[in-house]
Amino acid sequence: MSEDEPLLPKHGGYRRLKSFQIAQLVYDVTLRFCDRYVSQRSRTHDQLVQAARSGVQNIAEGSQASGTSRKIEFKLTNVARASLEAYVKPRLS
Repeated sequence: MSEDEPLLPKHGGYRRLKSFQIAQLVYDVTLRFCDRYVSQRSRTHDQLVQAARSGVQNIAEGSQASGTSRKIEFKLTNVARASLEAYVKPRLS
């Protein structure tokens, strides 16, 4: 570690991350789509919205955790990826 480098690296700032911005867009579009085309009482509605919300939240939490633990940052980022991947992949095939 050099003298210019702080003890804890910069963290947060997740709102500037492209992955967060895209995840937020996916959440917004998912919510609108589900509210319009999927019954709000259905389990499908809940699953789609929760998966999209989880992606956004885990990217934000992973970014916040990056200042103290890279391991937690990577874990939360992988959870976000899995949430969004489970949502997007089946619909692209």
